Amino acid sequence: MPIPQSREIRQVLLFSGHMIDKPERKAPRFPPTMEVVAAAAITAALNDLHAGPDDLGITEGACGGDILFAEALLAHGASLDLRLPFREAEFIKNSVSYPKVTPPPDRWAERFTVLRRHPRVAVHPMPDEREPLPPASDPYEQCNLWMLREALAFGAERVRFICLWDGGGGDGAGGTAHMKKSIEDAGASFIWLDTRNLWKV
Repeated sequence: MPIPQSREIRQVLLFSGHMIDKPERKAPRFPPTMEVVAAAAITAALNDLHAGPDDLGITEGACGGDILFAEALLAHGASLDLRLPFREAEFIKNSVSYPKVTPPPDRWAERFTVLRRHPRVAVHPMPDEREPLPPASDPYEQCNLWMLREALAFGAERVRFICLWDGGGGDGAGGTAHMKKSIEDAGASFIWLDTRNLWKV
């Protein structure tokens, strides 16, 4: 169910970013050792934007950047929409639960569960809220477009896009590069947390 809004949304904070690396990843992109650094950078960006109770965040909720953003946003008192490309169980299996990274108990899955039960969080599985996808379309890319449309419905001038990104292409369709280009095309503002610089600590 949508989160009831008692007041007008001041700004929409849209987030996209890298997932924590799987153990088999050959070229590191978001090593688990950089989690604290990433969390601090996201918090600093939200501080700069004066995020608070009049704001709405939108992201998917994958392990890594999405969950770090969600946790920081809720700590600022804002509301959050989690928009999932799949139904919840499938999304957790595909994008949240990394048992080889975090042996049982799986802390990313636990953190996702805490988020989705928060009173200021609404969960929107795309298969339940949108028409069937066009043939051969990619669910992640379609979810990006869905999040973008929902954010821009408040007006491009209210949208602030935060991306935790190394500037490269994704492993498939629907990555951060796609979202950033879409944001730029729409004329909305963005904050790029460039991991090539962040990881130099």
